[in-house]
Amino acid sequence: MNDAHPRDDGLPPFAEDCAAALLDSRGRIGAWTPEARVLLGRSAADVVGLPARALLADPAAWPALAQAYARGARRGETVLRTGRGAELPVFYQAFELAANGDAPGYLVLATPAARAVRRHQDRAFVRELFLQDRVGLAVFDAGLRLLRTNTHLLPYTGVPPDLRGRRLGDFLWPGDAASVEEKLHRVLRTGRPLIGSEEVLHTIEDPAGGVVISISAFRLQSPDGRVLGLTALFTDVTELRRSGERLALLQRATASVGRSLSVADTGRELAAALVPGLGDLAVVEIAEGVSLGEEPVPDQEGRLLLRRTAVAGRPSAASDGADPELVLSFVPADGPEDEDAAFADGTGTADGDVSAGSPVGGCPTAMTVPLRARGMVLGRVSVGRRADRGPYQAADRDLLREIAGRAALALDNARRFTREHRAAVGLQRSMLPPTQNETPAASTSAVYLPAGTASGVGGDWFDVIPLSSARVALVVGDVVGHGLAATATMGRLRTAVRTLADLDLEPDELLAHLDDLVAQLLADPEETAGEDGEGADDGAGERDEEGWAARHSSSPTGATCAYAIYDPVSRRCSVASAGHPPPAVADPAGNVSYLRVDPGPPLGVGGLPFETTEVDLAPGSVLALYTDGLIEGRDGDLDAGMAELAGRLARPGALARPLRELGREIVTGRPAAGLADDVTLLLARTRSVPAEDAASWPVEADPAAVGRVREAAAAQLRAWGLEELVFTTELVLSELVTNAIRYAGGPVEVRLIRAGRLICEVSDPSATHPRMRRARLTDEGGRGLYLVAQLTTRWGSRYSRRGKTIWAEQELPD
Repeated sequence: MNDAHPRDDGLPPFAEDCAAALLDSRGRIGAWTPEARVLLGRSAADVVGLPARALLADPAAWPALAQAYARGARRGETVLRTGRGAELPVFYQAFELAANGDAPGYLVLATPAARAVRRHQDRAFVRELFLQDRVGLAVFDAGLRLLRTNTHLLPYTGVPPDLRGRRLGDFLWPGDAASVEEKLHRVLRTGRPLIGSEEVLHTIEDPAGGVVISISAFRLQSPDGRVLGLTALFTDVTELRRSGERLALLQRATASVGRSLSVADTGRELAAALVPGLGDLAVVEIAEGVSLGEEPVPDQEGRLLLRRTAVAGRPSAASDGADPELVLSFVPADGPEDEDAAFADGTGTADGDVSAGSPVGGCPTAMTVPLRARGMVLGRVSVGRRADRGPYQAADRDLLREIAGRAALALDNARRFTREHRAAVGLQRSMLPPTQNETPAASTSAVYLPAGTASGVGGDWFDVIPLSSARVALVVGDVVGHGLAATATMGRLRTAVRTLADLDLEPDELLAHLDDLVAQLLADPEETAGEDGEGADDGAGERDEEGWAARHSSSPTGATCAYAIYDPVSRRCSVASAGHPPPAVADPAGNVSYLRVDPGPPLGVGGLPFETTEVDLAPGSVLALYTDGLIEGRDGDLDAGMAELAGRLARPGALARPLRELGREIVTGRPAAGLADDVTLLLARTRSVPAEDAASWPVEADPAAVGRVREAAAAQLRAWGLEELVFTTELVLSELVTNAIRYAGGPVEVRLIRAGRLICEVSDPSATHPRMRRARLTDEGGRGLYLVAQLTTRWGSRYSRRGKTIWAEQELPD
């Protein structure tokens, strides 16, 4: 057998199962294989002895085939006729046989053209697979030993150049090799292909970092079903996974950073978002003043003082056990000159090397970038990680810059909110009275707790207003809305309440006047900045800041208020409410109840009346007025909040404690971070004027009765040891009683009260308002009220359902 022509003609190769026939020198068929019988459907008995041209679909083509063979063409393509008469394209190959001097014979092989083309394509496909270098390709035997690989199976340090006969465990970490071989064994056992299974692989020689490999495998078996091994494809998807992880980290950081408008919380959110995705340790440092809402101010050398705000990961590597709040650093105020380098004092380089001065100095590889927003450097953020995670890449630095840029905007928003919040709280506190107050009627203590919400402080207020006749007015109100607008409205309402209280109005009447005022405030059109063209030349930054402040300062839409008057002489408390929660009362025995007060409509609704509720209070009772922020939980259940307040007031020993401590305990029991509204609590421990410190006399509508009043009053003052005030009191009573008898008629009542001051009262049935005027030299009268005003500390009048009362107060002698 001789095949002098190599297979370089592009024809497909022949398989072992091709058909074969022997031809003699005359071209007659001398032998016929079983494969030939199957191919053409003709037995040996039918074809042996026939000329080969008889097998052609077109016998006339035989001369052309013979001439081609004579020219040296040993392979070609022709069309045969099957036993059923069908045409069958085939590829053939002829071999010349020499036989001991006899005329030569010929061996002809043939295979269907379609089958040959398919095998040719398969062979080319396999050859190209092993020549390409983008995907690692390996053939394993049934024992998972490598039989053949392309040159780029795993082009990493520690992979031998020749892998034939080796196992994966010879060059991969044992754990990695075992994980891959377990999956490959499953493919061999079940025949189910493995598609895109990702594994992190480390070589024994270079274990740092590792690479992410996507593995696909399918089983190889012979035609009779015998398992020969498997073929596996290895694709490096390390960068693809890292890109996905970076994108996921950016999304998580964007979603988590900035949810709070607290500077410290924003720093902690940033540090937590970076660990462990970008490092094992993250440190956030923020410039001094930012936490207070101020812009960072550099020192004389142009440096910013940074305070460590948040640490996530391994804090021991960052501060060596030091208190994070006490770790300070100095950095350039305009940021680093080289953005690829670490931000400050030699803490690192673009390659990720770290010096001892780094915030993450305990990590072998780290990077630091500034927190910059609106042209200001607000701080810096540093991350570091272990050596086995490999050095940081340029994509990691770009990711940290992107996260830092977004976090810096959130940080600046928190700074600006903090500034407005502090201004609003400061303004509100400046509008509120002192929290502690002592009056003859009650001892009071108030607690105000601003809510930690993004909408800003609310419009809560409280007040303790001394009234005539030793009485006291207790006020608690809440403006609907938040921000500076609510605070300004609160200031207006508190001023209005004090003004109306000075008129000694009843609680329901006072709230009616206040309701009219709020309705007017709501009806007034709200002025907006820039309507008249002012500020048209302001910078974009200022306009943006004003817009931000406007978005965080909602206009008030109404208010609620509870107004109570306590009289220590009668021990009676009168309360009216405008949509406000009812006051709680704890008697000296520790029993707690809520006053049955008709809440009435909120202020600003208009058109509906208010009602006054009166209740007698025992001396030493504690009256609690509050805003709904104290009783409103996260689920909005007011009943549960009121029950909790009553429980705190009813605890044993609670009423014996100082009001300041009791109020703080009640308020601070509710976390400010979870409050939806400000909390205001006003506690008042009632007092009473003893019966012996008050005296009253009815007076007939007779001018002669004035002398008897003077005598009775003088006797009472001497009994109280107030001889120094006898003359003044006689003169005051003479003027007031004379006026009452002259202009109002009877009945007239005179009352003296000793309660911190000496109070003189004259009541009559007239509703005429007394008016002090300046008398001329020739006038015989008109000087009485002027004398009263000059001789007393203060004086005034109030109206009741039975008429009016004119009162005057004098300081008691030491």
